[in-house]
Amino acid sequence: MDQADIPALLSRLASDEDAARKMAVFKLQSSINDPAFADVFISSGGLVILRRLIMTTGGNTLAYSLQSLSRLLEVDMGWDIFEGTAAGDLVERVVELIVMNPLVNILRGAMSILVALVSHSQSTARGTVRTPGTFGFRALKPAVAVYPQFFELVIQQLQSADHALCANALMLINALIRDAVSNDGSSAVPGVKGTGAGEEWSKFIKRLQDLGLIKAVYNLLQSSSLQDLAHPLLEFQSLTKVLLRKWREVRVDLERPEHRRALKGLHLASAPDRRHLNGTNPAALAAEDGDGRKGSRRHNPEKWRRLGFETESPALEFETAGFLGMMDLTDYVRKNEDGFQKLLLEQSSRPLSERCPVARASLAVTMILYDHFEVDKSDLEDVRGYQTLDSSKPNDKLFRPLLLQWSRLHTAGLHAFFRMWKATGAERDDFEKVAELVRILIEQVVGQASRTKDVLEVEDDLQEYDSGRLRELQMELLDLSFEDQWGPHMYQVREELKHEALQFVKEQRIRCLLQGSWFSKPVPRAQFGADQQPKRRLYQPWRYAKLSHNRRYLHYSDFPEQLQHNPGLDALTEKVDLSTISSVVSNVSAPSEVESVSNNTESTISYRNGAAPAQSAKPTTKITIYSFSEDISGGKDSGGEPKEQPILTLFPLNHSLASEWLDGLLMLLNQAPITAETNKLVTLVSEYGLKIRLLNVRVDAVYSGPPPGAGVVPNREGLDEDYYYEI
Repeated sequence: MDQADIPALLSRLASDEDAARKMAVFKLQSSINDPAFADVFISSGGLVILRRLIMTTGGNTLAYSLQSLSRLLEVDMGWDIFEGTAAGDLVERVVELIVMNPLVNILRGAMSILVALVSHSQSTARGTVRTPGTFGFRALKPAVAVYPQFFELVIQQLQSADHALCANALMLINALIRDAVSNDGSSAVPGVKGTGAGEEWSKFIKRLQDLGLIKAVYNLLQSSSLQDLAHPLLEFQSLTKVLLRKWREVRVDLERPEHRRALKGLHLASAPDRRHLNGTNPAALAAEDGDGRKGSRRHNPEKWRRLGFETESPALEFETAGFLGMMDLTDYVRKNEDGFQKLLLEQSSRPLSERCPVARASLAVTMILYDHFEVDKSDLEDVRGYQTLDSSKPNDKLFRPLLLQWSRLHTAGLHAFFRMWKATGAERDDFEKVAELVRILIEQVVGQASRTKDVLEVEDDLQEYDSGRLRELQMELLDLSFEDQWGPHMYQVREELKHEALQFVKEQRIRCLLQGSWFSKPVPRAQFGADQQPKRRLYQPWRYAKLSHNRRYLHYSDFPEQLQHNPGLDALTEKVDLSTISSVVSNVSAPSEVESVSNNTESTISYRNGAAPAQSAKPTTKITIYSFSEDISGGKDSGGEPKEQPILTLFPLNHSLASEWLDGLLMLLNQAPITAETNKLVTLVSEYGLKIRLLNVRVDAVYSGPPPGAGVVPNREGLDEDYYYEI
């Protein structure tokens, strides 16, 4: 619609005919989000007419009017409609529509207007301060006083089948919460009676929770319509973190009545032994304040330590977890009072060092959940996350429905703490170790839970998770942590030690060759002459081989029997020049494979298929040494090129001997060992070397000294180096 048409449009909007007004406002809603058009519309007095339509019409005309105002506010124009003495009537009309009107298209527009109204800043761009109560949370106060069921009906819309209405309702709740928290103490929360500045936001959140807000949003987070509501849901999730952080920042102060009542409730719920509290007079319990300083003529010296606090000043122990820790503990005791009393009774029958400190455990679980959900993470980072969210692709990892089940997770985590304490036989000094196990448990169960996994299943998993498996995970995490801290240094040391171990094993294997060994020889196949008679050859079943002292020749000879004393080099009539060896082939590593190592500059390793001797069904371990020889047969295809031929075959008596000789020959040829036995030995030697290196690490090289008051580290004066390390 062109700007020149605005006078005619305003005339039709002011018409007494409903059909004309309806058509005009229908066209208005599609054009008013153009800033140039909106500016002319406002300057022509359009806001007065639009306000009149909202106040007096109904049906589709009203729905189009609400939508027009909503779109005008989206371009940050038209805020003057809420100025003046009649502004309160307009807000009350919009609130009335939400409470009294069942039409979805009207509800959507009304809620969208209230979202803009509550979210709008209370100062203009020029810095002119507006009238207090015009915008923000306080703008709704008079209207909500007239319609106290407003919040309940807004929360009910979260169950609407219309996703746009559901999203608008959640955006309105988000705007109300954010404004209440950000303006804490500066404004009164509508519909909530406060007792002082700084308390209204907490009471308001409590009221919304009592109306079923958490359950409604939790169901939305697990629903199939997630993508349609992604932005408001993630904003609510971010606001939940803001609230948790704000509760933690509240310091527990016994001068505040509600804090004193909370501690007093903990004490009374524990069923204290009345022998310590004024005989058997029940009135003494009620007369005593939470700090234990009044009302009791005989004060129990372990009043708070009995509940699991470290001292008799419990308020100081909430310093880390703040009021959030007190809320979690009191909520657990209120919902599990019988179990709490039985637990304390059971603990009281144990030695002091074996008692599980219930209060400390509760505070520890609170902080474990706080860290797990990254509550301290800036909510701006979450905002960026959902602003850049691609609605066409599901991204379940961004949504954390279990965050809204904080209280149930705290209770389940605390029960898991008690179970771990009992299963591990922990004592008081082991508190941090058990807390670390629970932290790992939370990461495993809660952290890996899918978006649609019900909280009841998570509670069961926390209760039934195997403690042995948890311990294994802890060791794996410790290894990863060690690798993260010392990984580069350890890698360098390991590489150095592996090279040293390889040289050590190489020398050991070569010394086996220098010492010499006996090998067997299989029975040769029968050979027949021209007259078909078998040729008779002398069969000598033993072969002895030995490396020369200069490590250049491999001497060997065959014998009819194994001699009592090993023969010397002068008795070995045959020899192989190691410089002529082209490859060493063996089936030592696996019965179905043989390895070939070429003696060339590239030092390559290839694999060949080998077979057991024909006369034996059992595979025979065999090492074959090859060398190149000139093919002088003059064959057509030979071309006179060197041909690789076997020059020596050894049949080791066992696998260990085969490993020594095969890898010894390979290392002589400057090749890497290939048998599992040799590689295992290299690893063993390098690991022992690493342990010995670690024994030489001085304390002062990695430890700057004990903290103040921790005592003095004993010196080694007068001690020698006579110590051993048990592996």
